Amino acid sequence: MENHQVNTFTVDVEDYFQVEAMSRAVDREKWDDYECRVEKNTGQILELMEKKGQIGTFFILGWVAKRYPEIVRAIAAQGHEIASHGMTHQLIYRQDIETFRQETLDSKKLLEDIIQKPIKGYRAATYSITEKSLWALDVLIEAGYQYDSSIFPMRHDNYGIPDINPDPHILTAPCGETIVEFPISTVKEKGFTLPIAGGGYFRLFPYAFTRWGLNRINKKNKPFVFYIHPWEVDPEQPKVAGLSKFSKFRHYNNLEKCEQRLERLMSDFRFTTMEQVLVNLGLLEAK
Repeated sequence: MENHQVNTFTVDVEDYFQVEAMSRAVDREKWDDYECRVEKNTGQILELMEKKGQIGTFFILGWVAKRYPEIVRAIAAQGHEIASHGMTHQLIYRQDIETFRQETLDSKKLLEDIIQKPIKGYRAATYSITEKSLWALDVLIEAGYQYDSSIFPMRHDNYGIPDINPDPHILTAPCGETIVEFPISTVKEKGFTLPIAGGGYFRLFPYAFTRWGLNRINKKNKPFVFYIHPWEVDPEQPKVAGLSKFSKFRHYNNLEKCEQRLERLMSDFRFTTMEQVLVNLGLLEAK
């Protein structure tokens, strides 16, 4: 491995037809009509992590956990942290407060009932805690979450708060109370903010670019957060009709290269759970 810095590897456990890029082509009410591949694909990631001796945090969508609780148990049994990804993968700023509150409480209780342990972490669908949905932090605090990892410190068409502190930190919510925030990692270079922490960016850019950016964070003696989705290791997934050319590119680009790149990533860097990284930084209390 290239360094001794401990970082956090995170997986947003959702299926291919549930992503925001599919939302205009796939009716949420008809999700049950689609072939589910989340069990198989999550299993691939678990096998790779076990092979490489890595652990991480899995943000699990309530829709998935409700139908496939055995996935949740298998992840926990391998020593990974279980965290919440909400219930139905809706952008927070398109929900009203009461709907979000209920989904947030429901997802936490569902996961806790399955693993019989408290759920401390939350990540919003498509990183949709933005300047217009900061009220969601109040709800997370009210629900008992200890940390959030929903804010991307860059500008994007669906998400981002460009001027937020990019390092893990204590964030004051609109209600005046605080929660720990672990933003998605980026690198600033010549006035530009570069997304180097995973997902579609991991597939779009050459692996060497990702390794350069992540090493740059570690050389500053800071941990980074990396994220991936199970469907990103599945080039054989069914093709969804009705997508725009841009959405097709975002979703299907370099799927066939992703698993091999993940194997290289896990050879080059050390990972642990998000909870453990935050404990190491003194932002969360140890168990």
